[in-house]
Amino acid sequence: MTSKAKELIIRQPDDWHLHLRDGNLLRSVVAASANVFRRAVVMPNLSPPITSINAAINYKKRILDSLPSNSVFDPLMTIYLTDDLSPKVLEEGNKSGIFFGAKLYPANSTTNSSHGVSDLNAIYPLLETLQVLGIPLLIHGEVTDKNVDIYDREAVFIDRNLHPLLSRFPGLKVVLEHITTDYAVQFVEKSQYNLAATITPHHLHINRNAMFEGGVRSDFYCLPIAKREKHRIALRKAATSGKSCFFLGTDSAPHTRDSKESSCGCAGIFNAPYALESYAEVFDQEDALDRFEAFASLNGPAFYGLPMNQKTITLVKKSQLIPEFVQVKGSHSPSQRISIFHAGQTLKWSILSSSLTQYHNSHT
Repeated sequence: MTSKAKELIIRQPDDWHLHLRDGNLLRSVVAASANVFRRAVVMPNLSPPITSINAAINYKKRILDSLPSNSVFDPLMTIYLTDDLSPKVLEEGNKSGIFFGAKLYPANSTTNSSHGVSDLNAIYPLLETLQVLGIPLLIHGEVTDKNVDIYDREAVFIDRNLHPLLSRFPGLKVVLEHITTDYAVQFVEKSQYNLAATITPHHLHINRNAMFEGGVRSDFYCLPIAKREKHRIALRKAATSGKSCFFLGTDSAPHTRDSKESSCGCAGIFNAPYALESYAEVFDQEDALDRFEAFASLNGPAFYGLPMNQKTITLVKKSQLIPEFVQVKGSHSPSQRISIFHAGQTLKWSILSSSLTQYHNSHT
């Protein structure tokens, strides 16, 4: 399949890294993911964070209650690791089947991460429990030292924290989420451990210049922050390589205008409404559409030991203009708008309306 292709049929994809928020914000954004993805790993960095079984159960119920009618979207819940979390919570959560994964946020590394881990040594009992139970560890891979340049924090985390962690817990299943550097690409590719990585659509499309075109562009501010062009190129090569250690994770992270444009603008890019089309654009540009299904639909389930989805989704090469924003339900205020990634731009791929069909063996 080449860039001349006009139609692309793949198994229905999953999103292995998603922020849905809560309340009216949740109700405003969840359909964008549920209408495309069959499953999604939902991040636990609410305020307060998801640190208990009951909190996870109640949050999942709120997500399910917010879904469009007849939706079969499956939110996979995660627990937020803290310095003082008891291993018993992981054990009991595993028995109940509520915790699909455990999220490691270094303290103050991103949105709602102030309760995160301040010392990896303090959570070694938790990591040992995760290893024994087979619960995946999902990592926001950045150090937060003020003396480390923000553009170097991912690489420093890999050397200082991730490599020793993997050596100490070789049986642990680990995902280094939303990687942003060529160093992370090489580390994951060469790893002898059970390590994989997710890659976002925005890190495939933008480099750090996007935040400063015509002024400070808060809509392109995310964490980990977009890096130099050489890193964007490395990420595109990794995503389109077909290698099983890389798979789709949008890190779609909605914020309202008043949060993005405040004196301390929030980090996060809301890409869910057109994420699949955004990814398809990259694979088309890289002449790699024949490897798109592996990245979007196959590698993730294989890594997590889950069945592949049994329906397909069809994309067609049909240009569409991306709208500017989504309005938060229950509000008409411009401050309660959520800017969409690619706003005002034209993407060349579109999802065919009502394209979900049962998978047949003829689709490869």
